[in-house]
Amino acid sequence: MITNQARAALAAISMLLWFACNREQSRIVGVVPKGASHIFWQTVHAGAEKAAREYNLKVEWQAPTLEIDSGRQIEIIDSMINRHVAGIVLAPVDRQALVAVIDRAGREGIPVAVFDSAVDTEHMISYVATDNTEGGRMAARRLNEVLHGTGKVGVIGFMAGSASTVQRETGFDEELRKFPGIQNTGMQMGNSDRAKAMAVTENMLTANSDLAGLFADNESSSAGAVQALKSRNAKNIKLVAFDASEQLINDLRDGWIDALIVQNPFKMGYESTKAIGMKLAGLTPARTQDSGITMVRREDLDKPEIKALLFPDIQQYLK
Repeated sequence: MITNQARAALAAISMLLWFACNREQSRIVGVVPKGASHIFWQTVHAGAEKAAREYNLKVEWQAPTLEIDSGRQIEIIDSMINRHVAGIVLAPVDRQALVAVIDRAGREGIPVAVFDSAVDTEHMISYVATDNTEGGRMAARRLNEVLHGTGKVGVIGFMAGSASTVQRETGFDEELRKFPGIQNTGMQMGNSDRAKAMAVTENMLTANSDLAGLFADNESSSAGAVQALKSRNAKNIKLVAFDASEQLINDLRDGWIDALIVQNPFKMGYESTKAIGMKLAGLTPARTQDSGITMVRREDLDKPEIKALLFPDIQQYLK
C-alpha cells in the first residue's frame, strides 16, 4: 500500500522530471539553412555548433532537400514554433515567402536570428551576412582587370527572389557600368542545380561565341559553369566564381577559375547562433553583423590566412 508520504514523494519526483525535460527542451535552437549538401552549409553548421557549446544550447539542424524550397523551410519552422524551441536561426530561401512564419515566431516569443540572406521583416534579433552587393562589385572589378577593359561577359545566377544573390547581381551590374568597354550579355539562372547551371552556361557560350568572361554568383552555379568551360576546353574564358568547395579550389589552382569570391560561413553560423545565446542570457546582440568577404586568386592559395578561411576544421564540431 502506497502511503500519502510516498505519493507526495512520487509527485515531487514527477514534477522535477517534468521541469527537467522542459528545461532541456527550452534550450534547443533550431538552425534552418537553405540546404545541407554543399560544404558552405556544413561549415555554417560547424559554426552554429561552436556557439551552441559556449551557450549551453543544443542545435536542431534541419534543411530543405532543395535550396529553392521556401515551402519546406516554412514547414520546418512551423514545426519548431509548435514545439516552442528556445530560438531559431534561419537563412531564408526567399525574402518575402518567409516573412509570415518569422513574424509568427516573434508573436510566440521565440527569438529569430537571420543569416546569409535578407528577409522583409523587422522581427529578428540579429542579421549576419556577407556584404553581397560588394561581392558582386568585386567580381565586376576583377573581370574588368583581367579582360583589360574590353569584352563580353555573362552571369550565371541562382534563383529569383533570393536576396543574397540578387544583391550580388545588382552590385555586379552597377559596378560593370563603370567600365564602358565591358558588355554584359545577360543572366541565366541555375536554380541550385549544377546540371542546369552547366546547361545554361553552354547555351550562353553558344549564343556568344566571343564571350570573354563569366560571373557565377553561388556555389552550384559556379560548379556548373566551370564544367561547361571544361567541356569546351575554354580556359581562355575568365570565370569569377562565388563561394568555395574543394573542387572549386582545385579548379582555381588549375586555372579554370580566375578568382573566387569567398564568404565566411563558419562565422555566419557562429555569430547568428551566438545571438540567440546572448538573447536567452538577457544580453543584446548586434542588430547587424558583416561576416566578411575575400577575393582569392591562384597566387593567394598558399597564404596561411587564406588556408584558414578555405579549410576550417569543421569536423571537430560535427562529430
